[in-house]
Amino acid sequence: MSRLLLAHADVKDTLIDLIRGNIVKFYGDHPADGYGYGRIVNEKRFDKLVSYLSQGKVVAGGEYDRSKLFIAPTILEDVALDAPVMQEEIFGPILPVLSFRTDAEAINIINRNPNPLSFYVFTGSSKKEEEWLERIQFGTGCVNNAAWQFTNHYLPFGGVGQSGIGGYHGKHSFDLFTHKKAVMKTPTWFDPAVKYPPLKGKLKLLKWLVR
Repeated sequence: MSRLLLAHADVKDTLIDLIRGNIVKFYGDHPADGYGYGRIVNEKRFDKLVSYLSQGKVVAGGEYDRSKLFIAPTILEDVALDAPVMQEEIFGPILPVLSFRTDAEAINIINRNPNPLSFYVFTGSSKKEEEWLERIQFGTGCVNNAAWQFTNHYLPFGGVGQSGIGGYHGKHSFDLFTHKKAVMKTPTWFDPAVKYPPLKGKLKLLKWLVR
């Protein structure tokens, strides 16, 4: 399941410009030489990530150096919905940005990869916030933020459907990995006949007992 950014068509270009500016702010004009910017874990993953760069129009970044396992923070647009970068886990500094005009159009894009592990909505409207959180089924999420829900051990972290089952963090981890052994104890002196056949005339009482 891919990572992607959906932006309304009216603000997409402005948003991309702001992201470009923040990439420079975070990592400088030359991320390859900057302190604190990570590298790709191995050559196999590096080669896979580089193959994604040709699957859309590079509008920021795109530079790479295999000898250093370096790929610059990269933004792609004009990406086909059936492209591999839209179908597979990216695990790298590449972000496809897609635009939409209507909510229905955005939902159709999301539903091509349903049940995301995380979902983030950015809006100043409480109504839109509520609508999006109710419409999309996802594991964890944020409103006007991204990824910080992972730092809150009071919130369970986990997916739903294709993105996983269960949740962990803090007590949620204990509950997830603990088997609750269910045992019912009955005293030896209590053994009502209603439990045993024949059941004729007993069903109403039996249903009442086990409801």
